Amino acid sequence: MEWLTFVQVAAWVATAAGVLLAVWQIRLGQRQSRTRFEDELTHQYREIVKRIPVEALLGEDLSQEKYAIALDAFYRYFDLCNEQIFLRENDRISKETWKNWCEGIRSHLERPAFRRAWEEIKRRAPDSFNGLRKLEATEFREDPQLWSWK
Repeated sequence: MEWLTFVQVAAWVATAAGVLLAVWQIRLGQRQSRTRFEDELTHQYREIVKRIPVEALLGEDLSQEKYAIALDAFYRYFDLCNEQIFLRENDRISKETWKNWCEGIRSHLERPAFRRAWEEIKRRAPDSFNGLRKLEATEFREDPQLWSWK
């Protein structure tokens, strides 16, 4: 009888260890998938920003001609920002990544050319970019993931 009890205990311990290992592997896989997904969005950001004049990225204003040429890239940047906000709201982006991205969005919107483009796009597309509008209204302080709970 003691032998059977020892075998049962050993089986339970082995089962528990197997379950813990499986849970750890699943979480690791989820983390790796999220990181790959976030990296893809970062790549999209870099591709868009390549089309924005360096002067705008350095915080300088743009001539009317450069601004007009870059407006398409600004629009795509704001669209990506809005998508990032949506993804954070739906817990597809980690909190750490979101903090970095949110700070980057805030920082860009403080630059004159970005601000000019954002004001024009908000005016011309009043029913679009609701996530970015809301983030701006909260002064970049609220985590969009909490919005669905309100």
